[in-house]
Amino acid sequence: MSLTNETIQARLIEKFGDQLSNFETTYGMLSFEAPKEINLKILNFLYDDEALKFRFLTDITGIHYPDNKGRELAVVYHLHNMVDNVRLRFKVFTDINTPDVYTATGLFSAANWMERETYDFLGLNFVGHPHLKRILNVEEMDYFPLRKEFPLEDQTRIDKDDEMFGRG
Repeated sequence: MSLTNETIQARLIEKFGDQLSNFETTYGMLSFEAPKEINLKILNFLYDDEALKFRFLTDITGIHYPDNKGRELAVVYHLHNMVDNVRLRFKVFTDINTPDVYTATGLFSAANWMERETYDFLGLNFVGHPHLKRILNVEEMDYFPLRKEFPLEDQTRIDKDDEMFGRG
């Protein structure tokens, strides 16, 4: 029997009930949301369950949603079941003032680099990470460059005026 998105969703709901939300399938990939407090329980379940076998962590990344009050930062996990060649995505959201999410390094060694990179660019604090420090930016940097808190360019520059490009 081939593993389907419906089977995965049914197993997740059977285990976690209404704690999970926003199930959707985009381009054949199942996505859902979970509370940040149970991210490790979900990862362990997806890894250990003999029917699911999501044992390859493809990516961990973060997203900044500045207009999403109380849920400004998201951690996005992409997992792969290599036996059935099925992928899934799940997100956990956190407040920008308390950007704490439990680390996945105990389950996936590849999470070490991915979480450090996500911390470095978005300021997500992975609680329990063995060595959470900047990995690509300089230590002296006192901000997180992928947060949408800064204008993309200086709005006072006259050489960027539309009139200079025949649009004014």
